[in-house]
Amino acid sequence: MTTGRLSGMRAIVTGSSRGIGRTIALEFARQGADVVVNCNIAEDEALQVVKEIAALGRKASFCMADVGLYQDAERLVAHAVKELGGVDILVNNAGITKDALLTNLDIEDWTRTISTNLTGVLNCTKAVLPVMKKQHAGRIINIASVVGEMGNIGQSSYSASKAGVIGLTKTFARELARDGILVNAIAPGFCKTAMVERIPEEVKEKILKTIPLRRFGEPQEVANVAVFLASGDSSYMIGQVIGVNGGMHM
Repeated sequence: MTTGRLSGMRAIVTGSSRGIGRTIALEFARQGADVVVNCNIAEDEALQVVKEIAALGRKASFCMADVGLYQDAERLVAHAVKELGGVDILVNNAGITKDALLTNLDIEDWTRTISTNLTGVLNCTKAVLPVMKKQHAGRIINIASVVGEMGNIGQSSYSASKAGVIGLTKTFARELARDGILVNAIAPGFCKTAMVERIPEEVKEKILKTIPLRRFGEPQEVANVAVFLASGDSSYMIGQVIGVNGGMHM
């Protein structure tokens, strides 16, 4: 019998083909959960995550869906119910960046970023509610960002979307507590992902100077907090935004 802090639980992790989402999906499996892996583009990478979860002895399934579209969010939840038998945990992780200074900001890029990063959280949360309300239990973990708390030059759309995620987290937490659904958020700082690797070296050096721990975070450090929030250990926590940022924002 599989043991772990999430033993027997069923999870959806959006945007889990790579980066933080991938690491969360794998750590959930190590902790005993079955997982639906999701992405909108990187299918091959997502299928590799499914294989790795299966190798850990847990059930895994892949569902391609654009969380910015409500019908896709509904289909994602229906897939999880069909393949796993239900949903106990939803991790709203899917996100994109379209960085540009305000003077160069493309409105289509703004719209796409808000659609994926913010509306996607609304869509998936709304779609999963009938399932979680019926069982009067559930965990929803939203992945925000340190730049949603403090802003960042050249990231108007991304910081706005992540600030919105924080607002949704606090509102959803108040609305859904009566249904036994606990909603919290994690606000990662700059972690070692492909997104950060694309930052020019001179900019990385400037960022590191603003981080008291003088290093970028590891995706695993975010996944560890996600496990805590998904487990029974966080049973008296709602509406919290946990920073995993090396002290960049306190």
